[in-house]
Amino acid sequence: MENHEYFKVWQEGLFQGKACLITGGSGTICRQQAAALMKLGCSVSIVGRDQEQVDSVVSLLEKIGAQAKAKVVGFGGCDVRSIESMAAVVAKTVSAFGKIDYVICGAAGNFMSDFNHLSANAFKTVVDIDLLGSFNTVKACYPELVKSKGSVLFISATLHYYGVPFQSHVGAAKAGIDALSNALAVEFGPIGIRCNCIAPGPIGGTEGFNRLVPNKKNFESKIPLQRVGRTKDIANATIFLFSPAAEWITGTVMVVDGGFWQMGNFNTLEMYPDVLKQKLLEKPKL
Repeated sequence: MENHEYFKVWQEGLFQGKACLITGGSGTICRQQAAALMKLGCSVSIVGRDQEQVDSVVSLLEKIGAQAKAKVVGFGGCDVRSIESMAAVVAKTVSAFGKIDYVICGAAGNFMSDFNHLSANAFKTVVDIDLLGSFNTVKACYPELVKSKGSVLFISATLHYYGVPFQSHVGAAKAGIDALSNALAVEFGPIGIRCNCIAPGPIGGTEGFNRLVPNKKNFESKIPLQRVGRTKDIANATIFLFSPAAEWITGTVMVVDGGFWQMGNFNTLEMYPDVLKQKLLEKPKL
């Protein structure tokens, strides 16, 4: 999105002098969140596992930063499942920016699997990346958030709002993230730290969408607002929740999905129950 499009809605320099740490920052959605914040003056720390991907995103964001007088740094090789790994990148971020005002817990893992073929290790991996990773991120950033009276944004989902076959592992992890955010919002509120979640719907152009949605046109007709989401939709929600306009909002989940979750589970309905029954009766995976 061009700068002038943001400035039609958001004040130029809205986040000037602020700093944000983003885990999963090289992913499609988090990359757009980072770009939006930088266009409004916020310096950004991109944290991820793949150094090459992190470097690529940082290179793109540097051009935005030059225009908005915002800085960007990137740290690859980080495992959010390790509190020591997160503490190290937080220290590097503070060394670069002197502070952390905002945190986006965006690291996530997802794939489709029925329960019978979902190994214990695969289940644990998703929960560890999504839920434990979010905990570790906030834990490592907490001392800086206390100083800045900052704001935390968790990336959730709507998969636990109803039963979604092939997604039990992700639904469980995201339900935990919602519970974590709610509890921290209550605990942190008295010291001025806000915690909220964004639950994105189907976002076009992401790896997950391209893998899970083979027929985009037919899929869009099932969404009340008649289109799939765009990364800028999540970016705009992010700007709002970090902005002064949301200063009295904490402990909430903002669903950004065009009303899709209200329609029930369309995305795996065609596989229910025949494909599911077939898989559930195959040899189980431990």
